[in-house]
Amino acid sequence: MQALSAGGPPLKYELAPFASRAEFSRGRFVTEPEAETRTPFQRDRDRIVHSTAFRRLKHKTQVFVYHEGDHYRTRLTHSLEVSQIARAMSRTLALDEDLTEALSLAHDLGHTPFGHAGERALDACMVHYGGFDHNAQALRIVTRLERRYAAFDGLNLSWETLEGLVKHNGPLVDKDGSPCGTYSGKSLPAAITDFAGVRDLALETFASAEAQIASIADDIAYNAHDIDDGLRAGLFDIIDLGDLPLVGEALSDVLRRYPDLERPRLINETVRRVISAMVDDVTTESLKRVRRLKPESADAVRALDQPLIGLSLQLTENNRVLQSFLSRRMYHHEKIRNIMERAQRVVRELFASYMDDPATLPREWRGDFDKVDEAKRARRICDFIAGMTDRFALDEHRRLFDLDPLFR
Repeated sequence: MQALSAGGPPLKYELAPFASRAEFSRGRFVTEPEAETRTPFQRDRDRIVHSTAFRRLKHKTQVFVYHEGDHYRTRLTHSLEVSQIARAMSRTLALDEDLTEALSLAHDLGHTPFGHAGERALDACMVHYGGFDHNAQALRIVTRLERRYAAFDGLNLSWETLEGLVKHNGPLVDKDGSPCGTYSGKSLPAAITDFAGVRDLALETFASAEAQIASIADDIAYNAHDIDDGLRAGLFDIIDLGDLPLVGEALSDVLRRYPDLERPRLINETVRRVISAMVDDVTTESLKRVRRLKPESADAVRALDQPLIGLSLQLTENNRVLQSFLSRRMYHHEKIRNIMERAQRVVRELFASYMDDPATLPREWRGDFDKVDEAKRARRICDFIAGMTDRFALDEHRRLFDLDPLFR
């Protein structure tokens, strides 16, 4: 991998043997001339940043709907935090930072308005039409729905970026072809099977180490900023964190060093120690696995029967306890639950309205509605709703029903 230096020759960075290498990329679905100053993975990152779907993330819920405050995380700020954490770990492990960054920035492109509540509602609306899955929706966005380029639909990303986007949480099927992991006991989303049928994404293998880094950085960022946002919202207090492993230790360390620290600094100092501890654990544990498993190429990482990147057993348990606490005290808090139940109603009612009267859709989304079957109409409506920001979804509901749905 090369980077241009001002006034001098390209600087060369030594990648680990098991890192992805841009010069050996399997290429793009539609062949394009290579760029002289950017690697394929750098171009992928840039296309993601300039996409419409990426811009929309600034008004998509992480946990709190946008009007509840300007300081809470959105999908956009979350994606940026994931990218920062992932790049730090990627550099320590001598992986390709550009691929890591591209995957980190793209991992939430398929999310609906109103976070996971919106996803559950849209999946229920689509139950007879193939369902809804945000991971599959991200693939639809980058391969079909973005319309920016003259020569192709989507962003025409490299194989490695598409593979990592689909498989960052692990293999999707076992060696016999049966769905596994997230999709165990279910069918794979059509968006994934249809594309994989045209462009093999090796769904039975793990993704690259860069994709695995992006995935675990997502977990780290989630935990850390949900502690911060939960404290800001008053859903729990600092004292409630004292008995939690890892978090309690970080809090005690800050209090011991700075006993008179004001609350905002206390929260930030605690959260950043939690992030640092988890990042250090991932890099230490992953290097142990590298020494034990000895992968000599990116394809060797894919062929392993376990992830190369991960937390230690102790931090895995600590993380489980923390996530259980956040689930109980934050995600299922009465305040959050009430607002999300109303948000789900927004999604359901929008979907029903568009299905009953397609004339309420924008002209560019109606297209040839009278010439396609019900399932295709439903999928088009699903694409439209999934792309909405929280703000636009509320405005659309207000336009169609003349009501403020979150407060009635």
